[in-house]
Amino acid sequence: MSGSLSDLDLLAPDLYVRHGYPHDAWTRLRREAPVHFMENAVMPYWAVTKHADIAWVGKNPELFLNAPLLVLPSEPRDLIRSFEPPPTLIQMDGHKHTAYRKLISKRFTPGALKKIHHDIEAIAKEIVDALLEQGDEGRCDFVAQVAAPLPIAVIAWLLGVPKSDWRLLFDWTNRTIGAADPEYQVPGQTPAETAQKAMTELFMYFAKMVEEKRKKPADDLVSLFISAEVDGAPLPPMDVLSFCMIVVVAGNETTRNGTSGGMLTLIEHPAELAKIQRDPARLADGIEEMLRWVSPIIHFARTATQDVELRGKKIRKGDRLGLFYPSANRDEEVFDAPFTFDVDRTHNRHIAFGMGEHFCAGAHVARLELEMAFKYLLPRIDFIELDGPVERLRSSLVGGVKHLPIHYKLKRA
Repeated sequence: MSGSLSDLDLLAPDLYVRHGYPHDAWTRLRREAPVHFMENAVMPYWAVTKHADIAWVGKNPELFLNAPLLVLPSEPRDLIRSFEPPPTLIQMDGHKHTAYRKLISKRFTPGALKKIHHDIEAIAKEIVDALLEQGDEGRCDFVAQVAAPLPIAVIAWLLGVPKSDWRLLFDWTNRTIGAADPEYQVPGQTPAETAQKAMTELFMYFAKMVEEKRKKPADDLVSLFISAEVDGAPLPPMDVLSFCMIVVVAGNETTRNGTSGGMLTLIEHPAELAKIQRDPARLADGIEEMLRWVSPIIHFARTATQDVELRGKKIRKGDRLGLFYPSANRDEEVFDAPFTFDVDRTHNRHIAFGMGEHFCAGAHVARLELEMAFKYLLPRIDFIELDGPVERLRSSLVGGVKHLPIHYKLKRA
């Protein structure tokens, strides 16, 4: 790869659709300029591509804020904001973020999840069984059949959303995250308008649900948000709705794409799939390797609160940084043979869930969902291959696989 480093485009969504992750560009940046100012971007920013630097930024939230910009604009139209959605947990900083995170993190610790492990396992088994019941040989879109229904079912169940409405949540998250994708963008609307309408519908749904839960609370997250207090005061109504939104959107998208990307990776590496089939104990390490390999979140942005130096580069107060997590997860200084997918890789230091105080609050739930999906499915696979082109989401935020057509043959468990 030749040419000026500043001419590299790490944010063009169409490139992600056509080619997937730009690992050649990231590798060059790690080697030649790990912290590089991308002056030709829609919004100039510092591209941060190495594991150690992204970890350091994540561990210094007083120097690098999530607000006011969490995602770097990829197109000029992204600079025209027709609306400002209320901030969610991942867009908060300082004391408010810490206090709000504690409310939900208690529900997602390994100990807390043990209490609902059976329920989540039952949801996953039902979804995988629906595929297995179609016969010993078949064709399907793995995303539509397994990867998409599983996380939305678990998240909806945790929130207390009735099963009849789970499809609504799925549609709203598609139009929120995938607003710039032609498949999800509403005809006649801009991406911003598509996202705004989806968020408005989601907020209206949960506003009604909040009123119902006030009258009849249950053991679910919506009831938790209603009854929660921070600094001796209940959460403002808009913060309750924002909590619901981030649980739905973040809890769905990352796990869905981790599952679909994980299956695609296993199809592309049949010897590694066979290892897990021969020894199911390898699945836990295999899931961590899938997370490293797939890295569902492409980038998040940070804003410098003061002048600071990083790898000899002077970052000024107010400068934007782009943290490219998939690049960090191929860092040659951290991972042996980083471009080899190896389910036997141990002590996997991937940062697919982020780093620091903004480490994904739902990481343990995501891991459990991945475990349940593959635990029941992989032992039954006798043969699996792609049955058509892989379709990727038009996004520089989420590395999504929209459609994964597969042809498979099953064997007895």
